[in-house]
Amino acid sequence: MIRLIGYFFGIGTTLALVVAAGVALYLGQLTKELPDYEVLAKYEPPVTTRVHASDGALMGEFARERRLYLPIQAVPDRVKAAFLSAEDKNFYNHPGIDVTGLGRAVLTNFQNFGSGRRQVGASTITQQVAKNFLLSSDQTYERKIKEMVLAFRIEQAYSKDRILELYVNEIFFGLGAYGIAGAALTYFDKSVNELTVAEAAYLAALPKGPSNYHPFKYADRAIERRNWVVDQMVTNGYVSREEGDKAKASPLGVTPRRTGTYVFAGEYFTEEVRRELIARYGQDALYEGGLSVRTTLDPKLQAMARRAMQSGLEKYDRLRGYRGPVKNIDISGDWGTALGEVKALDDIPEWRLAVVLDSSKTGLEIGLQPKREISGALSKDRETSTVSKEDMSFAMRYVADGKRVKANSPSEVLKSGDVIYVEKNEGDSYALRQVPEVSGGLVAMDPHTGRVLAMVGGFSYSQSEFNRATQAMRQPGSAFKPFVYAAALDNGYTPASVIMDGPITIQSGNVSWSPKNYDGKAAGPSTLRAGIERSRNLMTVRLANDMGMKTVAEYAERFGVYDKLAPYLPMALGAGETTVMRMVSAYAVMANGGRQIKPSLIDRIQDRYGKTVFKHDERGCEGCVATEWANQPEPELVDNSEQVLDPMTAYQITSMLEGVVLRGTATTLLSLNRPIAGKTGTTNDEKDAWFVGYTPNLVVGLYMGYDKPQGLGKGTTGGGLAAPVFKDFMTVALEGTPKSDFVVPAGMKLISIDRKTGMQAGEGAPGTIMEAFKPGTGPADSYWVIGMGEDGTNGYGEALSPQASKAISEGGGGLY
Repeated sequence: MIRLIGYFFGIGTTLALVVAAGVALYLGQLTKELPDYEVLAKYEPPVTTRVHASDGALMGEFARERRLYLPIQAVPDRVKAAFLSAEDKNFYNHPGIDVTGLGRAVLTNFQNFGSGRRQVGASTITQQVAKNFLLSSDQTYERKIKEMVLAFRIEQAYSKDRILELYVNEIFFGLGAYGIAGAALTYFDKSVNELTVAEAAYLAALPKGPSNYHPFKYADRAIERRNWVVDQMVTNGYVSREEGDKAKASPLGVTPRRTGTYVFAGEYFTEEVRRELIARYGQDALYEGGLSVRTTLDPKLQAMARRAMQSGLEKYDRLRGYRGPVKNIDISGDWGTALGEVKALDDIPEWRLAVVLDSSKTGLEIGLQPKREISGALSKDRETSTVSKEDMSFAMRYVADGKRVKANSPSEVLKSGDVIYVEKNEGDSYALRQVPEVSGGLVAMDPHTGRVLAMVGGFSYSQSEFNRATQAMRQPGSAFKPFVYAAALDNGYTPASVIMDGPITIQSGNVSWSPKNYDGKAAGPSTLRAGIERSRNLMTVRLANDMGMKTVAEYAERFGVYDKLAPYLPMALGAGETTVMRMVSAYAVMANGGRQIKPSLIDRIQDRYGKTVFKHDERGCEGCVATEWANQPEPELVDNSEQVLDPMTAYQITSMLEGVVLRGTATTLLSLNRPIAGKTGTTNDEKDAWFVGYTPNLVVGLYMGYDKPQGLGKGTTGGGLAAPVFKDFMTVALEGTPKSDFVVPAGMKLISIDRKTGMQAGEGAPGTIMEAFKPGTGPADSYWVIGMGEDGTNGYGEALSPQASKAISEGGGGLY
C-alpha cells in the first residue's frame, strides 16, 4: 500500500514538475517581450496648453486630451479616498494583485459561465496603470497575465503614491477630460481642492465607463453609481455616515465648463496666439506640451475696442439700408425647434435670433430663439416679444434688386417666418439688427514695449475667422504719408520747408500719371506741416520725387511697414498693401522716440515644469534684483532696441501729426482734450478709411472697408469714418488716466514761424506757430520753394496757378 502511495506520489510530483515547467516556459515566452516598465519614470502625458490674458484671466485651452498634470501631494485625501473606494480599497496593502478580489472574480465568472453575461475583472489600480500605459485593452487571458506580471514589477520599482499619481492623471473621464484635474474643471468648473464628497465620488465612478454614467443621458444611473462609491467610502471609514447621507442626497450638480475662448471678445486674439505658438513650437507642443502662455491682452481695453469697432461698423452699415432676414423658416409647427436649428453669432451675446410671428404697420411680433440647457438641449420655454416700427427705422429703407427702396410699413420689409437678429432695449421690447457687410481691423499697442493690448479682427469671429488686423493686406492711403515726411525730416528738411502744392505730371515711358489732391484743388507753396495736416497728395509726391523714392522705400522698410517697397512715386501715397498691425507698429516707433519695437501678443511662455522658455521684454535692469534699499538710486530699465529714427525727427513728426488733430483732417478728435498725434487715410475710390493715432503711452490704428474692396461711398474719408471709432475707443480707454504731453528731446529749439511762408515771425503774431527745429537748423532767411523751376513753372514744364504765383510774389526770396 505504501509502495502504491509512493508510486502515485512520484507520478503526481513528476506531473507537477512538468506542469510547472510548462507554465514557466509559457510565462517566459509570454513575458520575454513585455514593455519596459521603466518608461513610467519618464512619463510625460499630453497636457493642456493654457493661454491667459495679462491679468491672468483664462483665454483659451488647447489639447488633444484635456489634461492638467497634478502631483499626488496636491490631490486632497477625500479625492484619493473616493478612487480607492471605487477601484481598489486594498491598494496600499497588496503587492500589485489583490488575491482576494481575484478569487472573488474567478468564482463569479465560473457561476456566470454560459449565461452570456460579461466577465468581471479584478484589476487593481496598479494593473490598470500597467494596462493603460504599457499594454492594449484586449480582453484576453494572455493580456491579463502580462498585466499581472507587470503589476508585480511596477510595485517593486515605484512607490504606491507614484503609482496612484500616474493613475489619477492618466485615466479618461468622458466629455473629453483626462486626469482628475481636467475632470474637475470639465464637470464642475472647479479645482480639485474645491470638490465635495459627492463630486469626488461621482468622478471616481466615471473610469468604470464614462459613457454609461453620462450626467445628462443617464443621470439616474450616474447617481446610483455615485451613491455606491459614497457607501464604499463610509464602509472604508473615509467619511462618516452623516457625511455620506448628505452626499447621497445632493444632486449631481454637473455644470460643464465651456470650451474655446473665455475672455470676452478675445477670439481673434486667442486664435492669433494659437497660430504663433504653432509657428514657434509646432502642433505637438501646442496640443500636448502643457505650455502656460501669458499674453499681452488687456481684457478691459479689448472689450472697449470691440464695442467701438462694432458700433462704427453698424452705424455705417445701417445708413446703407436693410438687406433682409437671415433666412425664412416654417412656423406652422413648433417655431422654437425650427429656430433653434439656426446658428447664431455666439460671440455677440447682446444679440439674439428671433423669428417674425406677425408683421403689421406698427411693428413686429417675434419669437426669441430658445436658450440651451446645461445638457445642450433646447429649453422648452417659448419667449415672445415685439419690435416697434421706431426700433427698426433704418430698415424702412431696404435693399431690393441692388437698389434702396423706401417702405412705409414693417410688413413691407419682413413677413412671418423671417429669421432676424434683435437686441434688447431697456424695457421688454427689442430693436432690429443686421450683420454689417463692411468690416475692418483694429490694434491697440503699448509704444514702449510693442505689447498688443487689444485686437479686433472683424465684426464677429463667429461670422468670419479671418483676422483683418493681421491678415488683411490693404492700401493705407494717406496714413502712409508720415513715413515720407519722417524720411524728409531725417534728411535735411524741416517742418517749415516749403513745398509746391500744384499740378504735376509724372511721365514713365508711354505712361503718364497726374495725381490730384482729394478736394481736386492746389494750395500753392505750403510748409511740410501744412502738407501733412491737410493731407496734400501733390506736395507728398513732389517731396518724394525731390528726395528720391529709394530713400522713402528704405524708411518704409526700416519702420516695418513693408518688407520690400517698390520705389515708384504712387507708393508715396500709400498705394502699397500692408496690415493694421504693421502700421500700428510703425507709428509706435514715432511715439517711442524713434526706437524700433517688436510687436508681441505674448509676454511669457513657460513649459509644463514652469521653466520660462520665452520672454518678450528683453530690456535689462541690473538694480531690479537688489534685496534691500541702501540709498541707491531707483533702478532704470535699459532699452537696447535699435534707434531707427532720430529722436528729434520723431518729435518733429509727432508735433506735425498733432497738427492733424488740431487743425487738419482729424479735428473730430479735439473733444478728447488730450495730446494726440495721428493721421487719416483714404484710398482711391474711397475703398478703405484709415486712422492711426497715438498718445505718449498708447498707439491705436484701424481701417474700415469691404473684404472684397469696393467704394464706401462718395465723400467717405478716414477722418469721417475711422477717426470717430478711434475717438469712441480712446474716450473710454483714457478715462481716469493722467494727461501727459509728448516729451521734447533735449537740445531741440522751438521757434515761432509764419505758418504760410515757414519763415520766422514774432511770437504770438497772427498766423504763427511754434515749430521744432534740430540744432543747427531753423526757419529759412528767405523764401524758398521746393519743387518749382526758375522759369516760373512748377518744375515740370507747367505754368503755376495764379494762387501760387501770388504767394511767391508776396513771399519774395529765391527759388529751389
